[in-house]
Amino acid sequence: MRKRLHTPLLFLPGAGASPDFWRPLAERLPANWPRRHLGWPGLGDQPADPDVNALDDLVRLVEAAMGDGPADLLAQSMGGVVALKVALRNPGKVRRLVLSVTSGGVDAAARAAALHDWRASYRQNYPNAAPWIREDRTDLTDQIPAIACPALLLFGDADPIAPPSVAQRLAVLLPDARLHIVRGGDHDLVVSRADEVAPLICEHLA
Repeated sequence: MRKRLHTPLLFLPGAGASPDFWRPLAERLPANWPRRHLGWPGLGDQPADPDVNALDDLVRLVEAAMGDGPADLLAQSMGGVVALKVALRNPGKVRRLVLSVTSGGVDAAARAAALHDWRASYRQNYPNAAPWIREDRTDLTDQIPAIACPALLLFGDADPIAPPSVAQRLAVLLPDARLHIVRGGDHDLVVSRADEVAPLICEHLA
């Protein structure tokens, strides 16, 4: 009997937009798990695409990569908002979620402490990035409870952009979520703490 292939993994970066962001973590997952690393046109240092001008355009890129599905989505920071929008628009096609250090589009009150003026530093680090990313204020608070697929939430207690208070809010809103707080983890924890979080991701996706 032919062995069933694992559900494809789609890796979604944050606003830094590089398709290489998740690679150090992905290398620690089983080699036979099919995967695809996406980047965000026009954000970070990625070349622009005239068809990408808003968050929903990124959602459509992910949907195109999923095809008929199902797929597992692993998302960092702003990519987590994209992943949740994909899950909302495609119930049944997203099998599992891994959300790392993301606001998840939760309400502004819960996010207030997490903003850390990232937009100012982002503009400085990526002066050629499309300005729409700094203007986006997506709020999915009322919709998130409709997402039924299991979600693993990875956050760090030393992350000023997405602190544990945001993680806990997201964990309450998602019907099937498991939260793991990495001690000393910062906003890049899936890279800097890859050895620690990779087993958690393997267990969640296996």
